[in-house]
Amino acid sequence: MNNRDYIWRFKYYMGIKFYSSIFIVSLSIFSSQAFGQVLTPEDSLAVGLIRKQQTTILSGYGEAKYSIDTKRQSAQASLTRVVLFVGHKFSKNISFFSELEMENALVSGPNSDEGISGKGSISMEQAFLKFNLNPNTYIVAGLFIPRVGYINENHLPTTFNGVDRPYLEEQIIPSTWREVGVGLYGQVKNVQGLNYSLSLTNGLNSSKFSSAGGIVEGRQLGQAVQGLNLGVNASLLYYIKDFRIQMSGYIGGSTSEEKRVADSLQLSSGAFGNPVMLGEANVSYSKNGVSVRAIGTVVSIKNAKEINRAYANNTPELMYGGYGELGYDLLYNRYHNEKALIVFGRYEYVNLDGKVPDNGISNDANRKQYIVAGLTYKPIRGVAIKGDYTRVITGDFNQALIVTPFPRQVFYYKNDGFINLGIAYNF
Repeated sequence: MNNRDYIWRFKYYMGIKFYSSIFIVSLSIFSSQAFGQVLTPEDSLAVGLIRKQQTTILSGYGEAKYSIDTKRQSAQASLTRVVLFVGHKFSKNISFFSELEMENALVSGPNSDEGISGKGSISMEQAFLKFNLNPNTYIVAGLFIPRVGYINENHLPTTFNGVDRPYLEEQIIPSTWREVGVGLYGQVKNVQGLNYSLSLTNGLNSSKFSSAGGIVEGRQLGQAVQGLNLGVNASLLYYIKDFRIQMSGYIGGSTSEEKRVADSLQLSSGAFGNPVMLGEANVSYSKNGVSVRAIGTVVSIKNAKEINRAYANNTPELMYGGYGELGYDLLYNRYHNEKALIVFGRYEYVNLDGKVPDNGISNDANRKQYIVAGLTYKPIRGVAIKGDYTRVITGDFNQALIVTPFPRQVFYYKNDGFINLGIAYNF
């Protein structure tokens, strides 16, 4: 069977009806791969298309960008990320998945052979075992990506429009969000197209929260984690006709300290001490070259006042946001996703200061609007050439947050524009 046959069978299962019971297994973890994405070796391993026993496969993706700040008259070039996937099939019921990611091209010290200090990082994006319990249900264990938001699971750079990932799914939903734990994924037998997931992982680290960054830096990402805190994530994912509809929720403790230290900081400890709650809903539609996507999310940190007292990091009590995107493939009628030229527009609203506790400092610069418009050209499946113009509009920056003002402070632009160019691939 050639690659086009695999793609047809995968889309037939994902978007219309189940082709066979083996494809039911795939929907829970890689359901977000629908709507024209290339079927990679990783996907083939996930959905059971790898027939050979005891076999190892390679896959990967990457992206690079060039960005011009039109107000500051500056530019930046970066090899954003390169990711190598290695998977292994032990048997028909047990497989291994891993991704090693390098960001920003160079990781080195000041005395390196290159003569410069690298700004990059190397990390494991996933490393887990998958156990098929039956054709409808499986378990994952290790470092994995729970199902929350759209980009978190479906983050290949060839599958989203715009040079950068949607800003809401970087600043409020911290994609790519992975933790160590165990997850149960399945398909509801009596409701065609309805999938569920439930996972238990380590929690967050509230000492790393901030007003400008939300909970993003509080992810623990599989590092040596202290404290007893845990996180629970649950989701429902429904495919009906040309729609993909998802809802997910998360609750997790954020006191990543042993009890002795937590008590000294007057922070509640335990599995759900100083809880963080996140809820989101998203919907996608794709047909005849037209694509529509929308998402809304809210994050609540009810004990933000106690966290601020302990760490003085200006943690907000509430964050929320949403975005809507519309795209059209100008080449669809001729090439039917073999090639694509997508013109798109997206509006995003992100509020990282939805509610600030009494001991916090509000900053209107954390209320942001993003207006993004551009083109995505795919000369072949697995390759994307992108260009967009991004307008960023915020409120005033609160000068009270500058502890030691610099005599020649850099001017803050409330309304700025960026021209972005990028390339992306996956195989």
